[in-house]
Amino acid sequence: MNAQTLKDTLIGKADLGNKSIPLEVQKAFDEMRAAAIKDGINLTIVSGYRSYERQEQIWNRKWKRYEKQSLNPEQIFDKIVEYSTVPGTSRHHWGTDLDIIDSSASYSGDVLVPKKFHGDGPFCKMKDWMDQNAGKYGFALVYTMNEQRPGFKYEPWHWSYVPLSRKRYQQYLSNINLKQFLRIQDILGMDQVSDERIKKYLEEHLQGINSNLKQ
Repeated sequence: MNAQTLKDTLIGKADLGNKSIPLEVQKAFDEMRAAAIKDGINLTIVSGYRSYERQEQIWNRKWKRYEKQSLNPEQIFDKIVEYSTVPGTSRHHWGTDLDIIDSSASYSGDVLVPKKFHGDGPFCKMKDWMDQNAGKYGFALVYTMNEQRPGFKYEPWHWSYVPLSRKRYQQYLSNINLKQFLRIQDILGMDQVSDERIKKYLEEHLQGINSNLKQ
């Protein structure tokens, strides 16, 4: 598998075609949104499909910022992957994963902040509604509040359409040499991070997800 074919496989290009979100995912989200509106919640996607190039921009920008703070490559890597994925390994590449908020709520500043989804946060009503109803439409939270779960930190906004993302996940793990892919891409820092650290990332961050998304 050459580099371009490998990249196309990683980002699910064959499945997406010219669409940013598969029709099946869009239909399921629209049905869920219509139900939520009846309960006074306006589900709004703030981030859906994300291209490889966009993820690379995010990664490189963060790498340069932390590099200026005199962190070493392994420390920079660890800092970035608290919330951001290495380009090519983002679930947002597939078009099955959505960052969702309630646009009818009153809020200011950054929206993708865990505390805004709990207690008296502006999106706590939405989070409660999603916990009770998202499964009816095929969606599940990806990075749960589970202290035993390795990898990315808790993201109460990140939901995945299970029927499609589960298939992509299995293809991802079984058919692709991700470590080899990351080494041949123009991603800042990949030539400075150890094989052991990349292996740990692939094992913990890619597999440290809601168990319902693996079956």
